[in-house]
Amino acid sequence: MDAAQAMEVARAALLLVGTIAGPLLLTSLIVGVVIGLLQALTQVQEMTLTFVPKILAMGAVLLLTMPMIGRSMSVFTARIADLVIAR
Repeated sequence: MDAAQAMEVARAALLLVGTIAGPLLLTSLIVGVVIGLLQALTQVQEMTLTFVPKILAMGAVLLLTMPMIGRSMSVFTARIADLVIAR
């Protein structure tokens, strides 16, 4: 494996991490902002109030994106295996 292939694998790995973590992080961000806004409007400053909605929303998004995550990881693993076999 030369430097160009290593850089391509690293780029693909970073893209895969973004593909997997992106929807979960975006969901957490949106739910956190909405809950923070509601806390500011109602002046309820309970720190634990944000955890349950975030966990439930992230669980729902994880269930919805699980096929896409599995497919992405499968393609990346097959690509790495092809590189190992070709060597």
